[in-house]
Amino acid sequence: TSQVWMGLTTGCAVCHDHKFDPITQKEFYALSAFFNNTTQKAMDGNVKDTPPISPVPQDADLPRWKELTTLVPAAEQAAEARKQAARPDFDAWLAKADVKDLDTWIPSAGLHLHVPLSDGANAVSYTLDSAKLESPLPPTAEWREGKLKPKAAYLNQGSILEVPAAGDFEGDRPFSVAAWIKLPANDSSGAILSRMDDQHDYRGWDFWVEGRRVGSHIINKWPENALKAVTADQLPADQWVHVALVYDGSRKAAGIKVYVNGEAKPMTVAADALTATTRTADVPLKIGQRNTGAPLSGVSLEDVRIYNRDIAPSEASSLANSALLASVIAAAPENRVAAEVDSLYAWWLANLDEAAKSLVAKRDELTRERDDIQARGTIAHVMQERPEAPMAHVLNRGEYDQRLDAVTPDTPELLPAFPADLPRTRLGFAKWLMRPEHPLTARVTVNRFWQELFGQGLVRTAGDFGVSGELPSHPELLDWLALEFRDGGWDVKKFFKLMVMSAAYRQSAAATPEKLEKDADNRLLSRGPRYRMDAEMVRDQALAASGLLSPKIGGPSVKPYQPPGVWEAVAMFGSNTRDYTQDAGESLYRRSLYTFWKRSAPPASLDIFNAPNREHCVVVRERTNTPLQALVTLNDPQYVEAACQLAQRAMKEVPAEFDDRLALIGQRLLAREFTADEYDIVRSSFDKLAAHYAVHEAEAKQLIDVGETQPDATLPAGELAAWTMVVNELMNLDEVLNK
Repeated sequence: TSQVWMGLTTGCAVCHDHKFDPITQKEFYALSAFFNNTTQKAMDGNVKDTPPISPVPQDADLPRWKELTTLVPAAEQAAEARKQAARPDFDAWLAKADVKDLDTWIPSAGLHLHVPLSDGANAVSYTLDSAKLESPLPPTAEWREGKLKPKAAYLNQGSILEVPAAGDFEGDRPFSVAAWIKLPANDSSGAILSRMDDQHDYRGWDFWVEGRRVGSHIINKWPENALKAVTADQLPADQWVHVALVYDGSRKAAGIKVYVNGEAKPMTVAADALTATTRTADVPLKIGQRNTGAPLSGVSLEDVRIYNRDIAPSEASSLANSALLASVIAAAPENRVAAEVDSLYAWWLANLDEAAKSLVAKRDELTRERDDIQARGTIAHVMQERPEAPMAHVLNRGEYDQRLDAVTPDTPELLPAFPADLPRTRLGFAKWLMRPEHPLTARVTVNRFWQELFGQGLVRTAGDFGVSGELPSHPELLDWLALEFRDGGWDVKKFFKLMVMSAAYRQSAAATPEKLEKDADNRLLSRGPRYRMDAEMVRDQALAASGLLSPKIGGPSVKPYQPPGVWEAVAMFGSNTRDYTQDAGESLYRRSLYTFWKRSAPPASLDIFNAPNREHCVVVRERTNTPLQALVTLNDPQYVEAACQLAQRAMKEVPAEFDDRLALIGQRLLAREFTADEYDIVRSSFDKLAAHYAVHEAEAKQLIDVGETQPDATLPAGELAAWTMVVNELMNLDEVLNK
């Protein structure tokens, strides 16, 4: 659609008599109004599956999925009905509630360490496994205004308390940490509390803040054997917030949850590979920093608690609402603030009302079941229309902030009229584009297909079909191809078969002096096409020739070989794509189409071969020829591994004669045998390489061990290395890299 729109902006060059005038400014913006009606936001906030989406469950889950589409809403309605009906029961409870009962509503089971941090004295009192202890107030801390009590601890570049006997948890042991915290407006990082040996692989755990996002590291060795997850959203600055960190002992990042003011928050995972111990016997637990670094500064803390279990969501809610409970219950009924009473009602429903708890538990159980089914399936990204009629504005000289007249969706007068029976939506616009009388859609499409096979379109300015673009070199051919594609049912495979079986495509690409003189750019199709393949094709061709290319279709993106540090050099702090974790197995050999793409750091080997960075639509790719490209095909692990696999295949599948092996390699790389002159060059190169590796066995083994695919141990390492280098050289031939 975008390419057709480009063709509309300045008139239609493919209508050869040029009877049409360019479209007007108003028509341009009226056309844009068709695209101004989606519910999708302009920025997705780095959401993995940006809505609107449609879940697609697995076939085995479909019956239950259909049941849940009814059961989940019914359970939600039942929970909501109890919420509306339970107010009299709450009012009766509140009338009898006593502030003395506050401790019974705050979780105490499994309380390992409690540090109130509200002493306001020259010492810090705390309770460790029911034992009451005290420690001197360090010079880096002071007392300031608190949340629960008049005073709270204010940290400034150092710990306020060290407890050697606290918090030495193993990675498979659940624990929870909770505290009231007030963060400054800066985006600094540090440990609220931790038990971490930051001088030895960062072993241990912490309750961590970075950029006002809260989470945890749970580490054996950073970063390869560790967990890290932080909240996706920032905490407010200069406000008291209750934060509870809960870890379930699963050794999975998904087992780390953070509750802010009693509500679970979405998490961003930065590391998820913990298998070994996290115990740290030689360092103490510290509040306000790690063992030797990462101190918090300008942060206020109060009521720090560590539990040796994973507290429930309702318990996290109770901790967060403790101040509210105290203030509302202690106040006289006539002095209670309505908003605070409503908040307390929500807490009471979640924690004390058995009927509501039962209904919510049932709702959550069904919701989890639905979410699990959705997680096992896939996601279809869809486009959704806004309910209101779409519109746009004429912009003064194109300035987005200078709106003039409002316009509704419409098509240019020079093109077929928009049918009255079609809705003026994206769907209606798409149907209009595909109408038989439309002059552009089929032409633009077949021109792109032609460009894909022949290297340049019949209209060479494939992104500009307007009067400012080039005229078609073969207008009648373009018209015929457009009609053939349209009348053939828009069958892409059928159309490509037609083109590749044509006499024009099957010509030799060899150029004679006469052809170069009369048709230097091959606009007259005097010879077959010859141009460097696209970046993805170069890689896929090497994998296919070697037999490594995976035939798998679909699935999530993959992360094949990539030089170290590419992502890290441009990553934002806390980004979920800060570190590149290479895939293994079949994922290394998927088609390049499936490579995970980070726009600020595109795959290096594809970028070097002119793959677009995907910042904007690219209609015609650049094709350059640089030494870096040769360095990729000669040295990149993907290409060296592919060369080794093809060499190994030749050695195993054909007799031990040089000629037969070279013939197999020639067929797989060039689809032909080598000429006599070429044979002599390859033979000479092989003999030199074989002689070298015969006396340098360590180098041979180092070469054939490149990549994850292990070489056949029954083959002589020196001979396989020699053949690998020969194949590697041949893969760098222009004839291999060109189409």
